[in-house]
Amino acid sequence: MPDRGGGPTGPRIRVGRPSRRVRTLLMTLGVLAVLAMLFVMFAGFWTDWLWYRSVGFSSVFTTTLWTKIGLFFVFGLLMAAAVGINIWLAHKLRPPLSAMSVEQQSLDRYRMGIAPYKKWVLLGVTALVGLIAGASASGQWRTWLLWVNGVSFGREDAEFGKDVSFYAFDLPWYRFLLGFGFAAAVLSLIAAALVHYLYGGLRITSPGARATAAATGHLSVLLGIFVSLKAVAYWLDRYGLAVKSSDFKATGNWTGLRYVDANAYLPAKTILFCIAAICAVLFFATLWRRTWQLPVIGFGLMVLSAILIGGLYPAIVQKFQVQPNEQAKESAYIEKNIDATREAYGINDASVTNYSGRAGTDDQAKLRKDADTTASYRLIDPNVVPPTFQQLQQERKYYQFPLTLDVDRYKAPDGKAQDTVVGLRELNIAGIPKHNWINDHFTYTHGYGMVAARGTTTDPDADPAGSPDFTESGLPTRGQLRTYEQRIYYGEKTEQYSIVGGPQKELDYEQNGERTTSYRGKSGVDLSSPVNRAAYAVAFSDPQIFYSGAIGEGSRILYNRTPKERVESVAPWLTIDGDAYPAVVDGRIKWIVDAYTTTNGYPYSSRTTLGDTTADSLTTGQRTVVAQQNQVNYIRNSVKATVDAYDGSVKLYEWDTGDPVLKTWMRAFPGTVEPKSSIDQDLMQHLRYPQDLFKVQRELLTRYHVTDAAQFYSGSDAWQVPDDPTNKDSGAVPPYYLSMTMPGQTAQTFSLTTTFTPSGRPNLGAFMAVDADATSPDYGTMRLLKVTSNVPGPQQVQSELNGNADVAEFVRNLRGTDSDIEYGNLLTVPLDEGFLYIEPVYVRGGNANYPLLKKVGVSYGKETVFKDTLGEALNEVFGAEGAETGQPPGEGTTQPPSAENPTVQQALDDAQKAFEAGQKALQEQDWTAYGKAQDDLEAALKRAADAQAQADQKGDGKSGDGQAGEKGGGQGN
Repeated sequence: MPDRGGGPTGPRIRVGRPSRRVRTLLMTLGVLAVLAMLFVMFAGFWTDWLWYRSVGFSSVFTTTLWTKIGLFFVFGLLMAAAVGINIWLAHKLRPPLSAMSVEQQSLDRYRMGIAPYKKWVLLGVTALVGLIAGASASGQWRTWLLWVNGVSFGREDAEFGKDVSFYAFDLPWYRFLLGFGFAAAVLSLIAAALVHYLYGGLRITSPGARATAAATGHLSVLLGIFVSLKAVAYWLDRYGLAVKSSDFKATGNWTGLRYVDANAYLPAKTILFCIAAICAVLFFATLWRRTWQLPVIGFGLMVLSAILIGGLYPAIVQKFQVQPNEQAKESAYIEKNIDATREAYGINDASVTNYSGRAGTDDQAKLRKDADTTASYRLIDPNVVPPTFQQLQQERKYYQFPLTLDVDRYKAPDGKAQDTVVGLRELNIAGIPKHNWINDHFTYTHGYGMVAARGTTTDPDADPAGSPDFTESGLPTRGQLRTYEQRIYYGEKTEQYSIVGGPQKELDYEQNGERTTSYRGKSGVDLSSPVNRAAYAVAFSDPQIFYSGAIGEGSRILYNRTPKERVESVAPWLTIDGDAYPAVVDGRIKWIVDAYTTTNGYPYSSRTTLGDTTADSLTTGQRTVVAQQNQVNYIRNSVKATVDAYDGSVKLYEWDTGDPVLKTWMRAFPGTVEPKSSIDQDLMQHLRYPQDLFKVQRELLTRYHVTDAAQFYSGSDAWQVPDDPTNKDSGAVPPYYLSMTMPGQTAQTFSLTTTFTPSGRPNLGAFMAVDADATSPDYGTMRLLKVTSNVPGPQQVQSELNGNADVAEFVRNLRGTDSDIEYGNLLTVPLDEGFLYIEPVYVRGGNANYPLLKKVGVSYGKETVFKDTLGEALNEVFGAEGAETGQPPGEGTTQPPSAENPTVQQALDDAQKAFEAGQKALQEQDWTAYGKAQDDLEAALKRAADAQAQADQKGDGKSGDGQAGEKGGGQGN
């Protein structure tokens, strides 16, 4: 247009291309950005590879990586090909655009806009769906490895006769393939329909046919594939009924078929399979008939059948056949559920024995004697005394003990095993005097030493009184554990990375005090390479790793330092117990980690959520749970793992040699799990039955101790795990490790114990103990004592103790001393048809602001006492003298008095025999025998008195202050 303004228009502004220098700069910045992103990705991959190689489990990394890559490409390409081919085919089958309707005219601009970029659009869409599908498929690497490596369980399900491996390993993979097929069919159908619509193959508002013959045939085939997949889904749903979860009032959470499933849903699924297969054939037939009439009718029939046969009919069966006589109808299926659940959780061999719960004898002297030998009463509560360990054995502010200590077994000087409370002195990074990068990561790198105390005693010579009787203590530690590597580079509280072995020295200790050291282990990743340093600088977002002069030849970086992290990383197919515990094995501190194999596909076995069933009163901050939302219906403690606290080396040992899930994973990751025969005897001494497995099993046993279907249905004998009576916060009572003798056993066994109460009632319903000693031939044997009389439960015993007059006076006396009372573990021990309750009582405050054992509460039958020592409490509750009078709480509870004076003990034994002979003669009215027994009794008592008098005279001569006898009596262990 000419300029009609007549005046000057001013300079014209031209927008030109950027200069070459600018373009070069932009290109350089773009390349650098891409390289930076690639290096970040490389750093993550490379550091993972270096770590796995450093722990000797590179095969786990490569197997997992290649499996994910393979699944990503295979299923990504399949999805991209399915969608891409259908888009290409829909475009190829487009009709000629000679007749242009208004609808087509409005679409023409979109066609024109896409035309120059059709290939790129096709590639972009297929690449996008391929990437999404591949990423989703790569997450199924566990499902694939289980399917391709699965081994037989050797057990068949009760309905279809298929091996359990079909449900555990095969069915999940088939369901994934089916889901992938549905996704591919739906995406292909949507993409093809859009292309047909865009290019006129489908019409919505145009007059005439709504679809061309080519479009009709193409979309019908895709719909036929979809309906065929639906038919397969109906067929697999038949087997899925065996692992289906549902609500059932008899059990709450039910898994498997019930009457309505077997008699309504199962035939319905079979009928729907046939209907879907016929419907699919009708869709495929449109390739020749070119009409949608029959397929639409068939599809409508399938939908109607799904509503009537798959929904309405089962509801009618449930309402009019099952509910009027539910117990009889469901009885056979309840039996299947009971059998499968008990097998899947390893509780099928739990023996249930009726137990009176009331003392079977009035012989108080016998009860008192049996109380000495029935159990080693652990008065040192590992959940209460950690502050005491911290106060007395921390030694340095930058060390710490865990909030919950562990119970293990170590041999005393006399060679006998004793229950021992242990804890590691781990590094506490928050307690470092001065924080800087060198101190945090180079100087303070490790904890130091294991501290151990007898579980049944306090130290009679300690000040303040009531302190633990340490058998290993100090910095460095000294005691009964002999010589071992005390440095702890790997622990439950060691979460920061450290760089060791280079020019920068670490803080360390020796007998004469502090010194420096340099790590000599082979753990960690070498940082000598600039590439490794750069990779870790990026991976840890810490650039100083790259340029710091404190890193040099020999420097190694330690990370992933908690036992749980290390075992989970090298065996990602295992579920890890919430509590790793330390033990001194072959001169090294080893973390022992219990690991489980699980599945969610055991037919008929009821499911449980591990995070819920493993929670108790201690998991509120003190102890982690095994898993938060991991639902399973089969579990085995199949692997015992160890992590060396010095060099971090991980060992996996096969423990349950018959577990098919473990065998499957061992085929998938060959060479990662060592045979059970590789466990040396020293390590075997410290292996124990795991707490989390026990808690899962006890939760199941609250219902599944009942094996009769009618009784199970009624719920009349259901139990519950009681709340912890010693904890102010709510939560189930934790299980306790304790060396004890169950009825039927002849000697004490290291056991894991728990109590049950009847559902909704506070009295004691049952007591359970499992043999927890891995060296015992009866390891894992569960013994259940079902209480047949009205016996007080833990809450009632605790209430009775709280109301005791001696307790009330004790609490009143503490008020003026700024001290608090703290109850320890309430131990329950079967004793002569009754139950003996023992509870240590601690005092915190006053001159020592940490818990000290001051009193012991004991209850048996109707008697509840509160005394200074366990011996005094037992004497009081049984009304008879024992060997522990005057001793500190817990001392000497397992040592007979003959260790001090054999003559006295022999005389007392003779007196006991004479008394029992006299009682027998009295019952038989044999007066001659009765008279002889009385003479023997008198003579034996006289010998005992004379021997004791002689011993007292000797004792007075040796100790002018009269304390030698008391001190000697206190060294019971």
